[in-house]
Amino acid sequence: MSAEAPRLYCLPDADLSYAELLQQRFAMQGVVDLPTSGFCLLLDSEGLSLRWCDEAKLGAVKVDFLSGKAAHRRHYGGAEAVSKAVGVKKGQRPSVIDATAGLGRDAFVLANLGCQVTMFERSPWVAALLEDGLNRAKADPEIGEWVAQRMKLVHANSISDIQQHQLQAEVVYLDPMYPHRKKSAQVKKEMRIFQQLVGADADADKLLQQALQIATRRVVVKRPSSAAPLAGKAAANQLNTKTHRFDIYSLI
Repeated sequence: MSAEAPRLYCLPDADLSYAELLQQRFAMQGVVDLPTSGFCLLLDSEGLSLRWCDEAKLGAVKVDFLSGKAAHRRHYGGAEAVSKAVGVKKGQRPSVIDATAGLGRDAFVLANLGCQVTMFERSPWVAALLEDGLNRAKADPEIGEWVAQRMKLVHANSISDIQQHQLQAEVVYLDPMYPHRKKSAQVKKEMRIFQQLVGADADADKLLQQALQIATRRVVVKRPSSAAPLAGKAAANQLNTKTHRFDIYSLI
């Protein structure tokens, strides 16, 4: 994971008061000129985005719950696997700790279905993107109310801080970064950028052990289809899709 403090570059139409809040919350360093190498967060009137300056042709990464795939899944479904793995069913909407929140896509799906989701994200770069996306979603007249009620972000190291926050949930959901071996051209933009920025979650095995202590009903781990189970611990149940699987560790 990059130990560098996030760099923030404000475009001319950026809200400077909002920029100041971001700098304080995520210990960012403001830059006057757009960097030509490394990573940089860009703020304009449309919100916050992440740019890998060495690979500018990839474009920027942004958390957007209001359009694109998030909106499509909200309106038309397509999240049956993750909801089934977590245990969403008629009359049951389990509380969830998403301990590796990332861009919040699965958390948003579960919240849209009615689950209370607490998201942990330790990278300040990614947490800032996620908070910006949440802020814009909360301001939306259509979804803002339930986003505010069901989605909470905690910027903290999930391993050391979950117990400190004295949190429990029926389900702990893990989707740790995996060291993919595919050629870079075969990996989608967000994954290529995140691989360079945060790297693989080397402590994912330890996180599974803690998750098993925190969850009251089950732990769900999202893994590439070919990947070994975390900590070598086989799950009692699995749910498979075309590209990945969910390892389900039942506690009751």
